[in-house]
Amino acid sequence: MACEQQGPRTILIQPYGSANLTAIEAIKEVLENTYGSEVVVNPSLHIPRSAFVKIKTPRHRADTLIAQLKRNKPEGVDFVLGLTNKDISTTKYANFGMVKEPKSKYIDWGIFGLGYRPGPSSIVSTFRLQHKDKALFLSRLKKVCLHEVGHNMGLKHCKSNEVCVMRDAAETIRTIDRVGERLCLHCQSKIGI
Repeated sequence: MACEQQGPRTILIQPYGSANLTAIEAIKEVLENTYGSEVVVNPSLHIPRSAFVKIKTPRHRADTLIAQLKRNKPEGVDFVLGLTNKDISTTKYANFGMVKEPKSKYIDWGIFGLGYRPGPSSIVSTFRLQHKDKALFLSRLKKVCLHEVGHNMGLKHCKSNEVCVMRDAAETIRTIDRVGERLCLHCQSKIGI
């Protein structure tokens, strides 16, 4: 269920590890412009050791990270967006809560980002978004951040507009490259912006 906007919301960006200041400023600007939010940036932290796994390759569990961000969300902040350059993963489920087949592929599935829907926290990784074209990299990063914060605000994957930033990536970076850096009018109306 999407939530109706009730005044400006505050979004906190929580970097982990070495912070790319250019990327953080681009994310801050697109979140402010899209969601009409006040966006603040915390100093960088070390990524929590409790999130580290080595099931297939060394990664950090996105679900562990968003749970920790939720627990540590400061008073007066509506949403926390974690940002890391480490590879992140989750388990991808099919119907009835079963791990999607083949299990060996989906038990530790590398992802671009993950966010509660609705909920107060999300995490985005630059690891799978990298490209030698810096403009393409920044565009991908902004889109994934907009997408995960959209989930936090209650938005589902958009099925009505092929270029809406809330479109499901469907397991490919090409989807992210095709969508725009904005919500469609339908998604905007669901969250009152």
